Amino acid sequence: MTDRLSDGCDVVVVGGGAAGLSGALTLARARRKVVVLDAGRPRNAPASGVHGLLGLDGTDPAELLDRGRAEVRRYGGQVVSGEVEAVVRDGDRFVVELAGGATASARRLLVATGLVDELPDIPGLRERWGRDVLHCPYCHGWEVRDRAIGVLATGPMSVHQALLLRQWSDDVAFFSRALPLADEQAEQLTARGVRVVDREVAALEIVDDRLTGVRLGDGTVVGREVVAVSPRLVARAGFLAGLGLRPAPHPMGEHITADRAGRTDVPGVWVAGNVADLAAQVGAAAAAGAAAAAQINADLVTEETQRAVRALREPFSARTEARVSELVLGERRHGW
Repeated sequence: MTDRLSDGCDVVVVGGGAAGLSGALTLARARRKVVVLDAGRPRNAPASGVHGLLGLDGTDPAELLDRGRAEVRRYGGQVVSGEVEAVVRDGDRFVVELAGGATASARRLLVATGLVDELPDIPGLRERWGRDVLHCPYCHGWEVRDRAIGVLATGPMSVHQALLLRQWSDDVAFFSRALPLADEQAEQLTARGVRVVDREVAALEIVDDRLTGVRLGDGTVVGREVVAVSPRLVARAGFLAGLGLRPAPHPMGEHITADRAGRTDVPGVWVAGNVADLAAQVGAAAAAGAAAAAQINADLVTEETQRAVRALREPFSARTEARVSELVLGERRHGW
């Protein structure tokens, strides 16, 4: 997927997922010189399909990205493999530094690097992530309908997650992991028929590459076919520290704050997708990328118009000054 990296771009897009590619596509179609830098670690890589995306429901995540890269390239955009390590400002441009020493510079920066799912340290959880361990009912609920689902408590959103998954299955168990439940929460779970297991979780039981249950601290195994967990969501944005742009606390983790158009507090830097909106699904991330790209293009048009107006005025000013000088010199010569 690697193009040769060219310098002097209008926009560098960091991140080649749905948000980044959608933004790059919009910019390339606007005849902007755009380069996408992609580290090649899509968050949804373990999933069997992208769901809830109109017209593309069930598409393999890798296939969706392949299509997106081809579309960006069709309009002259570049997609380059590379891990971004830092970004610094150099005058009116941004210099993006990649692992290995390569650099790219641009007038604007669109960050669409997504997030990292920080999971509880429970044996078997990470290995099954995106397969029979899930987090989003709207992404995977249909695929696990009517199965035995276990929800591992990780924080205040876990009860809500269990109540949501009850929509897809009558057999939902909530593993509170000794975290205290408010009386109202316990009542809600009971009313919806969600069984509460108030004991420590030791590991997931895996048999023949298949999740079969949740093993408790006392050795008891509660049979489950699917486990849901709410990870802590942390924006991939450490490389922005040189610009003074750092992740801010969020109830679900950490994100980069921006306005509704994706504009950050650092002039010239936009964000889109999960790096800013931790709960965004693929469709929402792609839409955010396109919206941010339109704003970036408009910002560039404004800058270019201002420059053109100055250029129009400067020759006129120079001619006027020359004519005045000529008249003054004439007065001196002829004694007018």
